[in-house]
Amino acid sequence: MPKLPLAVVVIPTYNEAGTIGKMIDTLCGKVFPKIKDWQCKLLVVDDTSPDGTYKIVQKKQKQYKNLELYLNPKKAGIGGAYIKGFRFAMKSLKADVVIEFDADFQHPPKDIPLLLKEIDNGYDYVLGSRKIKGGSNPKGWGFKRVFFSEFGGFVARFVLFFPGKMFFKITDPTTGLKASRVKGFVDTMDMDHLYSKNFGYKLEFLYKMVTLGAKVKEIPLQFGLRTVGESKIESRTAKDIFRSVFLLRWNDVATQKFIKFGCIGLFGFVINKVGLDVFAKALQNLINTVGIRNFIANALAAEVSIVSNFILNNLWTFKNEKLVWGKKLIQKFATFNLSSIISGIIIPSIVIGVGTQIFGDQYRTLFLVIAVFFFTVPLNWFIYNMVIWKKKN
Repeated sequence: MPKLPLAVVVIPTYNEAGTIGKMIDTLCGKVFPKIKDWQCKLLVVDDTSPDGTYKIVQKKQKQYKNLELYLNPKKAGIGGAYIKGFRFAMKSLKADVVIEFDADFQHPPKDIPLLLKEIDNGYDYVLGSRKIKGGSNPKGWGFKRVFFSEFGGFVARFVLFFPGKMFFKITDPTTGLKASRVKGFVDTMDMDHLYSKNFGYKLEFLYKMVTLGAKVKEIPLQFGLRTVGESKIESRTAKDIFRSVFLLRWNDVATQKFIKFGCIGLFGFVINKVGLDVFAKALQNLINTVGIRNFIANALAAEVSIVSNFILNNLWTFKNEKLVWGKKLIQKFATFNLSSIISGIIIPSIVIGVGTQIFGDQYRTLFLVIAVFFFTVPLNWFIYNMVIWKKKN
């Protein structure tokens, strides 16, 4: 009979003596035995709780063979505890899936089989969501807690994923109920250099899983109300989460590329603006019709801007995919230049030409701004990434 895959439920604890015994009995005695397609173990990571939480776990270990304890000599923070738990689960227990869980029954134990079912269905990262149909926040939460949960979650989603598809797919980024596939995902992460060892780790872990290409699924989470024990939410939690989110997006490779692209684009805009004025003045005595004159003037200025943008982006923005002199570079430049006839010359020149013909030559710069930032920039960004400097798989 083939060996069943192993799922390790990791629970970080600090002063959870009031609930940990009941949680162990529920998971090890009731929930795990009913899961037929998985081996399940419970790993409690305790920060040497003053209330003796770890002593209760040690007593329960005599009763349950699938109960493990990792004892930190000092408080490591929720993120630090989870990371140590994941490492122990992967290296010592050989886990195939790690599940993040709370000791206080705010996460329903009945959801664990649902998480594993979606892993069986081919998903790599399964999240409990309070925001989808069937999910909910506790009825006992006050306005302030609900506001920070909703607002904080939205900001995190927006900064991390907008305008990508994950902005719409992931509805509850700060959720604490997660099942993660180890092979190819958790086992490839650098967990030594996290931005946060507290709640911010949740967002970093989420972002890294998505970046690694994890197939994500959400299940409804009816988040419970804590009745005993100490909340892991601290006064600086919101600040910690926003700091982590900002650092993740700022240091993202794509973000850094876009910043460089924007700087070069701004320089190209200046070239385009100066060139437009110079060529428009040079053509003033040759072409009397304002719209046609500005169309031609912008087409010439845009071509100069396109050439400079291509050269600077090749040397700086896309230096890791840099094209070297030769047949390929010439072909790529020709391809880009041809595509830019539409994105950087025809469309902007039509916008400027038509706009100034209708509203007057005094609005030339306004229509240049509209043309460049609403048409040229997004089209060029797409062309640069998907055609010119497209990464090889």
